[in-house]
Amino acid sequence: MIMKPIERVLEWAAGHADQGRYSPVGVLFHWTMTVLVLFQLFWGWWMNRQRVGGDMVAAYDLHYAVGVLMLVLAVARLGWRLLAPGPINDADKPGWQSALAHAIAVVFYICLLGLPISGWAMISATAREQQPDLLGLFAFPLMPMQDLTNTQRWAIEAWAEWMHWALIVTLLLLIPIHVGAALKHHFIDRDDVVHGMLPVLPQLPRRRTRWQRRWLALERRVSSLATALWRKFPWASARPRQAP
Repeated sequence: MIMKPIERVLEWAAGHADQGRYSPVGVLFHWTMTVLVLFQLFWGWWMNRQRVGGDMVAAYDLHYAVGVLMLVLAVARLGWRLLAPGPINDADKPGWQSALAHAIAVVFYICLLGLPISGWAMISATAREQQPDLLGLFAFPLMPMQDLTNTQRWAIEAWAEWMHWALIVTLLLLIPIHVGAALKHHFIDRDDVVHGMLPVLPQLPRRRTRWQRRWLALERRVSSLATALWRKFPWASARPRQAP
């Protein structure tokens, strides 16, 4: 009984993928996470500039609550992507750009999962008595650290805080790369990548433009320069010895 509705939903999602678009569920996940990530980045910057007191505590509580929501949505989004893969579009063409795009997607998931988990570890290690909640809907349990010593808790908190900041820096580096790649796909390549995730944005007509010619010329120059630099390394010019 349960499997039939699930199969119908997956078939419905596959129909969108066959048309080169993400399903409405995938689109909703993407843009909801985008808004939450931008909000958390701004809110984390803002709350650390508040004076110690009730306002700072309230700001941290909201940061924790949104982090719990992000963790739940990130797990749900990953599960949805595994069950209902996105479309195969122009971003999946063989080449270094496609490989880089897939690698960035993996790192994005690491950040989206690692940031709330590291934050969860930080508040669990501070011996909080009150559990964080999901926007007042239900309490989210703390990690089981009650039996640890204060030294162990401090070590976990320090490690989690370092990991939290490292993932924030990584995310700040990935976001402009991701946005720049999307703009390139839409305005220079004029392909279906952005339209698949944002159907309300009309796809530009496919035609060769001067910006596309300039980009291709730049790619060829960068590729030639990278090849020339690579050949200067001794291991690049070394030939394998033939067996006697």
